Amino acid sequence: MTERQARWSLTLTVVATGALISWSSASFGADEAVLKPRVPIDQIENARTWTNPLPATEETIERGKRLFHGKAFCVTCHGKDGKGLGADIEPGTLRGPLPRNFTDQDWQAARTDGELFWILKNGSKGTAMAPFIPLILTEEEAWQVLLYVRSFGKNRDTPQADGQP
Repeated sequence: MTERQARWSLTLTVVATGALISWSSASFGADEAVLKPRVPIDQIENARTWTNPLPATEETIERGKRLFHGKAFCVTCHGKDGKGLGADIEPGTLRGPLPRNFTDQDWQAARTDGELFWILKNGSKGTAMAPFIPLILTEEEAWQVLLYVRSFGKNRDTPQADGQP
């Protein structure tokens, strides 16, 4: 290989590496739109004060799981793995943002339980997320579903220090 070819090869490698890093950051980094609150600004502070009254036990999380996969039909849009693309959704058929990916650690950290409860109660404007309380879920059932949703953000193979899955 000549010196000129070596320099050209090095230049291509640097450019390709930069493009790959840029692509992976755009593809796998936190989506800023996902991290924006869905609760209206005039109600968000109040919603953030709401806390889940139920303990995160195996029993309450399992109840939430049954509701997620059954009565509340969350699985239809959010998928059985919680990644936000249920089996019944064809890519490109939804208007607005895709359903939330509950395994996204940044999203889990950005949203309070109160905000998520508010969404279950009021829906999410500009998305396919409709209100579920009280038409489909009781408030207690909604809190159980949220315990299960929170479990997607944790490593389920490693018990947490506080005993939560």
